Amino acid sequence: MAAMRTRDRRDEIVRLAMTSGLASVEELAATFDVTASTIRRDLARLTEEGRVARTYGGAMALMAHPEPSLRQRTHEAFAAKRAMARWAAAQVSSGETILLDAGTSVGALAHELRDVPRLTVATTGLTALERLAGSESVHVECLGGTLRHLSQGFVGPLAEAALERMTFDRVFLGADGVTAENGICEADLQQTRLKELMMGRADRVYVLAHSEKLGRRPFNSWARLPARWVLVTDESADPAALAPFADRGVEIVVARADGSRAE
Repeated sequence: MAAMRTRDRRDEIVRLAMTSGLASVEELAATFDVTASTIRRDLARLTEEGRVARTYGGAMALMAHPEPSLRQRTHEAFAAKRAMARWAAAQVSSGETILLDAGTSVGALAHELRDVPRLTVATTGLTALERLAGSESVHVECLGGTLRHLSQGFVGPLAEAALERMTFDRVFLGADGVTAENGICEADLQQTRLKELMMGRADRVYVLAHSEKLGRRPFNSWARLPARWVLVTDESADPAALAPFADRGVEIVVARADGSRAE
């Protein structure tokens, strides 16, 4: 293949992703007649942009459905996220120490927690930090790490090391998709590893996922859920989508617009 500009080559890699689905660094280097180092830089940038996702063994799982940015997700399913956030906030008591994930659903929860007295919140998400920055009653800990610009969350070894120093009464997680069989689906392995570590440090695990995310498998990276956890979703959830979770004994909460629990 004739030499091409960097931007054109990266666009072509994404195009191949949608048709081929999987390619190794070596295969792409041969296809574009460039070095493996050049391809790794391309893939690193495309991963950061949410246009491809890494898998094990140096192979690249190329996504037909790019990861949307946090800004794109902010106004999606707003009413559903608010309902879930209100129910989740009602579970938190004064004096607790809780852990919040990155993302818009958990960011909505942070907004609802601003006035809880003597609350300690640790978070991996910039959205939660922004919501709680002006609260005088909430003590906030930022776990730090490497910022994923798309999700506006921190990942990596520094965030993982910080988790080892704390335990939590509850952890609230978001998800790009969630299934009863495989757990939480995210765009890359750093995210799923961190979520598993977060779950291991908390007494109670909650996943906030509006109905469109139930049963979805947009990517190839997964975080296993513990034996006991709570799925919090909204009133538009299809009973058929909830059935696999119920069959596995998952506690399911369908949150109404006022934050109460549908029976």
